[in-house]
Amino acid sequence: MAKFGGGAVLGAGVVLTSSTPIVDVRGKTAVEVRGRVPARAVVIPGTRPRDFPAGAVNQKWYGDGTEIVTDEGRLHLASVLDMGSRRIVGFALSDHHDAELAHGALAMAVAVRGGREAIAGVILHTDQGSEYTARIFRAACTRMGIVQSMGRVGSALDNAVIESWHSTLEFELRRREHFATKAVARARVAAWIDEYNRDRKHSACGMRSPIGYEQALRAGQRPGQTPAA
Repeated sequence: MAKFGGGAVLGAGVVLTSSTPIVDVRGKTAVEVRGRVPARAVVIPGTRPRDFPAGAVNQKWYGDGTEIVTDEGRLHLASVLDMGSRRIVGFALSDHHDAELAHGALAMAVAVRGGREAIAGVILHTDQGSEYTARIFRAACTRMGIVQSMGRVGSALDNAVIESWHSTLEFELRRREHFATKAVARARVAAWIDEYNRDRKHSACGMRSPIGYEQALRAGQRPGQTPAA
């Protein structure tokens, strides 16, 4: 992995600048937002913040962040989850909770999925945190053809999918292990995410792991079919 900006760990990085048009929740007025977006839900016409299902990969992603406590201080984790397979396609760790961290996770997700052409048009749903409304992050979404969708201020339910994933990480990793250093925490979080993607079975994925489910899709199998031997 490479370092991006102020120490965020990611798989690949790009630095982009421009402004991003964001559509009002009522689906009537397209407004160009400079700085932070208004304190209301911001979604794409025809979508709803809690409309979680996705019929295939690279249709709907969810982004959010959490903290990892170590004896050397807190690390911040930003993650991107593909709703189609429940796979964590991007993540980044940094000493700072900012737009560069969120951008790092997004850049890794785009790289993992094969670049702009493979993911153009994907909807990325997040809360209205400053890291997701910052110019650098909105610019990256525009450049990559990613459509931003944002939940209502103060409503965790709008982002419940990835909130639940972070709760799983907290229960299984953060509460069971003690991290003496940030370096140890980085390594363990990365290993846990890799294990989750390869081994964690989901009923929505036909009792396959996220990566196993994607392999089944490429083989033309439906979610409910028995995995090939």
